[in-house]
Amino acid sequence: MIDLSSGKSSSTPLYIQIAKSIRQQITEGEITAGDALPSERDLCELTGASRVTIRKAVDQLIEEGLLRRKQGSGTFVAERIEMPATYLGGFTEDTKARGRAPDSIWLVRNYANPTREEAAMLKLSTSAVVARLGRVRLSGGEPLAIEHAVVAKTHLPPIEEIRDSLYAALEAKGNRPQQGRQKVRASLASPTEAGLLSIQENSEVLRIERITWLNDGTLIEFTRSAYRGDRYEFVTEIR
Repeated sequence: MIDLSSGKSSSTPLYIQIAKSIRQQITEGEITAGDALPSERDLCELTGASRVTIRKAVDQLIEEGLLRRKQGSGTFVAERIEMPATYLGGFTEDTKARGRAPDSIWLVRNYANPTREEAAMLKLSTSAVVARLGRVRLSGGEPLAIEHAVVAKTHLPPIEEIRDSLYAALEAKGNRPQQGRQKVRASLASPTEAGLLSIQENSEVLRIERITWLNDGTLIEFTRSAYRGDRYEFVTEIR
């Protein structure tokens, strides 16, 4: 599996050569998303390298987001989730469409007055009441995103009835967004975000700011999210 035939005499450290070989086989599709990497012991036998060297190579690829460890199961090629940037959908329905089980860990779920920024974005007065919904979004038990949504109370059913899907809750009141605009930018995870997403501090995240509305122009949702950069790619078709 690991070909080092042209590199063993190189001055490049062996762990970098091993990481390069694995990386190349992933990018060329010889090892595909979800495939398990051989055990450290097997990799040692395949490469003639020590466990320390193997672990260093694997750790580098984990930091790059190409591999991920599952406690008690091994190391696997990480799945890259392609999100169409032009489709207005929610995390729950996208996760279900990929055959995974969505879940949420609630960070905040309460009513409050909007900040000046939120009121301006949603065209509300600062004395209005909004639902403030903050949570970690999970797919198959894996934390993938942190989402903070602000929605006018009148657009939603009672807050305790909101489950995994915000859009399903909005649809129940006839307020499912029909149009929207979002900005995506690259950033680094804060210590708190890294802890919530089970990634290293300063790992790459994609920050998304979304505003949505109905066909009649009624503003519905103002959401800021942080998606794991090692797991997500936002794709746009161009003509």
